[in-house]
Amino acid sequence: MKLLLPAFFVVQVLGSVGGYPSGAPTGACEDMLPRHTGVTPQRSPAPYSLLSNARTFQPGKAITVTISGPEYRGVLLEARTAGSTSALGSWRFPPPDTKFLQCSGNPQGAVTHANTNLKGNATVYNWMPPNSTKPIFFKATVAQQRAVYWINVKSDTLLRGGKRRSQPGHRCKCWNGQKDVSAGLPGVFPGVKCV
Repeated sequence: MKLLLPAFFVVQVLGSVGGYPSGAPTGACEDMLPRHTGVTPQRSPAPYSLLSNARTFQPGKAITVTISGPEYRGVLLEARTAGSTSALGSWRFPPPDTKFLQCSGNPQGAVTHANTNLKGNATVYNWMPPNSTKPIFFKATVAQQRAVYWINVKSDTLLRGGKRRSQPGHRCKCWNGQKDVSAGLPGVFPGVKCV
């Protein structure tokens, strides 16, 4: 009995410290929620921002993303389009202390932490866009520690860039950064991007 009590205590302590120190599970790909038992996301505004080096994207042209804010230990980072939970594009060259996570059938669909070492503003993530015309944004869950994390950290929306010509009789899609505003646009308007 004397040996069982200390062993039980060690199991309880290790279980409560747990979480996922070696990266998010694939089950978190869609809702991006950590599977930390008994812990809920912070309700306060996230102290983090997702910043990219571009306002537009083109297939084959890499984009860099940084997480600006205090140092963090855990992360799940994906590219998405509005109304979808599928990870888009492919992440390349995961920074130190991070790794790829297969999401949406894509072996490089997301990036997550590989350990609980501190990561900071100098950590740069590289993403390769898909061949898509839909606007995209980056979305992350960021954890300072197991019990302190924020969900739905989002970047600004990136629009498809590059020169493209419309075929005669083909109606282009126009976006104001959040929704399709194609209907009733006979000309060019500030803040509206047509692709």
